[in-house]
Amino acid sequence: MNVLAPLGHLGQVVLALLASIGRFSIFAGQTFAHALRPPFYIREFAQSLLTIGYFSLPVVGLTAFFTGGALALQIYAGGSRFSVEAVVPQIVAIGVVRELGPVLVGLMIAARVTSSIAAEIATMKVTEQIDALVTLSTHPMKYLTVPRVLAGLIMVPILVGIGDVIGIMGGYIVSVHQLGFNPSTYIRNTWNFLENIDIVSSLVKGCVFGGIATLMGCYHGMNSGRGAQGVGRATKTSVEAAAMLILAANFLLTNLFFSA
Repeated sequence: MNVLAPLGHLGQVVLALLASIGRFSIFAGQTFAHALRPPFYIREFAQSLLTIGYFSLPVVGLTAFFTGGALALQIYAGGSRFSVEAVVPQIVAIGVVRELGPVLVGLMIAARVTSSIAAEIATMKVTEQIDALVTLSTHPMKYLTVPRVLAGLIMVPILVGIGDVIGIMGGYIVSVHQLGFNPSTYIRNTWNFLENIDIVSSLVKGCVFGGIATLMGCYHGMNSGRGAQGVGRATKTSVEAAAMLILAANFLLTNLFFSA
């Protein structure tokens, strides 16, 4: 009996994981189904666009800029060992656009937006504001979840595009003013090296990551426990789950776009 106990515990963990995946899948399906049917809450949608997009620009911009600059320094230091320092513009461009831009923006959105959504909705549940919405004949999912998810699907790809440009600009500034690269040559090499598939993959990743981040925040907020402890647990779990799913989705999408 003692020998089988670890297997039983493992089975319980697996079943709980599968149940969580099932509940989240149903939640996501219901969200997109409600998004296709009126009523539409335009004010909530517009507020979500501002919160997710505009107010996230400073952290996204600073993260992308310093990452692009640090990447240029690292590539130059590594390339100098093999006398291939000239590849800095190309590698910075492809590294930022294909991987670092979308992933870092996704993780910043998970840290900033997912936690905020989860805490806000969980607090509404604890204070019975969601029950009040039901009393007023307002579907909580249409009012709280749909506007935030749609805003994430729209705004995060835009943030990724802006982050890509700022990240490349950070590499450009460091390369030109610190490493001695010719400005026009750097820009030409960057422009000529990037392909349409690189840009498309970056924006698609942004859309997927935005959906993951907002859905996770809404799901864990709606299913939070009671009290302050429940709100804290929902916030923590939503960020952890969003970050892991973003990294997993990044691997799958990279394999889809760039596998041999």
